[in-house]
Amino acid sequence: MRESTAAVLLFEGFEELDALGPYDVLSTAAGEGVGLSIVEQVTVDGAERVTASEGTVVVPHGRLDPADPPDYLVVPGGGWSTGSESGARAAADSDTICSAIRDCHADGTTVASVCTGAMILASAGLLAGRPATTHHTAIADLAATDARPVDARIVDDGDVLTAGGVTAGIDLALWLVEREWGSDIATAVAETLEYERSTDIYRSGDDS
Repeated sequence: MRESTAAVLLFEGFEELDALGPYDVLSTAAGEGVGLSIVEQVTVDGAERVTASEGTVVVPHGRLDPADPPDYLVVPGGGWSTGSESGARAAADSDTICSAIRDCHADGTTVASVCTGAMILASAGLLAGRPATTHHTAIADLAATDARPVDARIVDDGDVLTAGGVTAGIDLALWLVEREWGSDIATAVAETLEYERSTDIYRSGDDS
């Protein structure tokens, strides 16, 4: 059986924990032998270095290739509430980034956003008519899109998942691990990271 792959998308001004929290969870899960062979940090433009919102400089593993998409793609936010010219606002305005995310999703990638990464997914057209969440400071902006805001830390709409702000990305990744590989693995990863999980998860159909 082919093993799954996961990638975390980086761009200038991304929020550190939005990206590195899920990356750590998924990498730890891969170490548990769940059939997740590759977990990478990638960019759309192949940048050799990316500077995050708090100044952390990251050397990505490679480039996101929509022609060979990962099974899971995590999209962080960053800088939205401060009006930063880089970060999530710039990414949401980037046709290159939005097209790459959209193309990966169209080819079967499960896409998950953290914090204001949801605004990037909305700009890419992935949240139209879907339940979604984001950082509390951006809920009004999310409501102004075609998405349907939900008051939950994690929103699972099958092939598209969204999470609230910053640390919610850890809960998102742990929920994805549980959904795909079982609660025992998710519990083991949470224990390794010494993280107390949230159970505030909305799944499509919960209010039907």
